[in-house]
Amino acid sequence: MSIGGFKNKEVLVDLTSGTVDYRPINEDDARKYIGGRGLGVKYVLDNGPEVEPLSAENILCFMTGPVTGTRSSMSGRLCVVTKSPLTETVTDSHIGGWTAARLKWAGIDNLIFKGKSDRPVYLYIEDGKAELRDASNLWGTSTRAFIQAMKDHYGEQDLSVMTIGQAGENTVRFSSFINEHDRAAGRGGTAAVAGYKKLKAIVIKAAQKGNMPAPKLEAEYKEANKKAVKAILDGGLTAPNKGGLSVYGTNVLTNLINEVGALPTKNSQLTHWDEAEKHSGEYVNTHLRVANKTCHACPVGCKIEVEVKDGKYKTRVESVEFESAWSLGSNCLLSDAEAISYLIDRCNEYGLDTIELGHCFSVTMEAFEKGIISEELIWGDADSMIELTRKIALREGFGGILAEGPARATAAWGAPELSMSVKGQSIPAYDPRGIQGIGLGYATSNRGACHLRGYTVASEIAGIPEPTDRLKPEGKGELLKVFQDMLAFSDSMNICKFSSFSENAEHYAEQYSTMTGIPMTADDVMKAGERIYNLERYYNNLAGFNTREDDFLPKRFTEEPASGNSAGHVSRMDIMLEEYYQVRGWKDGLVPEQKLRELGIIDSESQLV
Repeated sequence: MSIGGFKNKEVLVDLTSGTVDYRPINEDDARKYIGGRGLGVKYVLDNGPEVEPLSAENILCFMTGPVTGTRSSMSGRLCVVTKSPLTETVTDSHIGGWTAARLKWAGIDNLIFKGKSDRPVYLYIEDGKAELRDASNLWGTSTRAFIQAMKDHYGEQDLSVMTIGQAGENTVRFSSFINEHDRAAGRGGTAAVAGYKKLKAIVIKAAQKGNMPAPKLEAEYKEANKKAVKAILDGGLTAPNKGGLSVYGTNVLTNLINEVGALPTKNSQLTHWDEAEKHSGEYVNTHLRVANKTCHACPVGCKIEVEVKDGKYKTRVESVEFESAWSLGSNCLLSDAEAISYLIDRCNEYGLDTIELGHCFSVTMEAFEKGIISEELIWGDADSMIELTRKIALREGFGGILAEGPARATAAWGAPELSMSVKGQSIPAYDPRGIQGIGLGYATSNRGACHLRGYTVASEIAGIPEPTDRLKPEGKGELLKVFQDMLAFSDSMNICKFSSFSENAEHYAEQYSTMTGIPMTADDVMKAGERIYNLERYYNNLAGFNTREDDFLPKRFTEEPASGNSAGHVSRMDIMLEEYYQVRGWKDGLVPEQKLRELGIIDSESQLV
């Protein structure tokens, strides 16, 4: 393979037969779709968009990118790609720490699983070889119990473990992979796919020394990386020990988003809550923080490790992220940071997405309050939330209904309007009435409601790369497309999205070019990102998501006005969606064949290439 940065080895695991094979990476695909998210989506599309998510036919891909495990800052991300059991769209979920770097240092780029094992197994990787090993005696264990068992068996040095807990084993539709550093591949239910297939974990033994991928153009790469590192060190949010992300973690956003009136509260019935400060980054930093953790090659250190030293919520966990604090906190009218920390601990133990779990609570609270269901759950009742978390993970009683996800649960109750979701996935921590562009982002995200597909908040709140009016709908279609395309590229190169707070498309182009040896400009970066975003949309069109109604928000956001400093505003999807389709060149959410040919996704015979 002539492309630098890759080990040029993919592992193909057939769980039905129990066999492991190897293949080189298709160079044409790697050039076109970069790696990580983009290349993973291509594999999932090649496998067929009509497969059932929880079936032997669905594939589960673990993908690195061309700079993974290198000296490039924030290059420790691993991307898990599959058809989602939560949304039935294509999905990709990313995890930090050292798992991705160790996979690359072990001499392997990607893992592709198909089939279904007749017994629990895990994949062990060392020295470029992969082997399925029996996990029967560890099936039923929590994530941390499994991780400790692997450390005891293989030794802690140079070891990374990425595993599912009881939630994944029980195919909870929003279950997550967790690794040894409490990092999560959270959204989309990728762990449920693994649980169905009886795949307990990926275990990797690999050291950095002598195994870091070498750039194609060493001197030029060193210079490109130096420029990128300088941008991060000088960044307002990313500067180590000075920027908000480094000092407070992602939870630096709680007070800011609450102040502008865009913090979805009480299942989005409100957009401001006076009590939110009690679970903010500033509060956690003062009262609970014990350490700053980081991932491979990251100077920022946004992971704030916290400790509750005594009492019924005693725990040490990493970390009280903004999304988790909001979903389990303001969203449920729970302000107790210690209780929230313990709930996050439970999510990590069972392997659950904190965002979706918080929505399980909030829809249940609202439904009970309105007399729609008889299952009692009171706003802010932390102890009942903790017990319900266990029931969801184990699919016990009422928890089994919520294990299907809030969108399915509320539909079963005859009250689908209570679920603040798009394509079956619940919204994150930014209210679309107070930040117009992010609402459009939720609606048009290819993996269901998501802020990480196109983070317009950077512009609308932080003024990066330049400020835009958060309450103005005009122009948000163009703004969103830029963010979506750029982040599709960074996800495929497989570096942390937080790099985009300081780096730009030129930084990405220079690092990619000098690592791979393939010349790339900033315009090429954006074109590659556009290709990947359209590839995902094409998959979803083929999977049955092909109307404007699939790209819309719950009526609460378009009909019920916001509160706080966004009072009176609703999401203006009517203006933004039409503009977005025009900018994308789509027709009512469908990608025309002309656009697919223009981007090189299909050929003149309408065949996928």
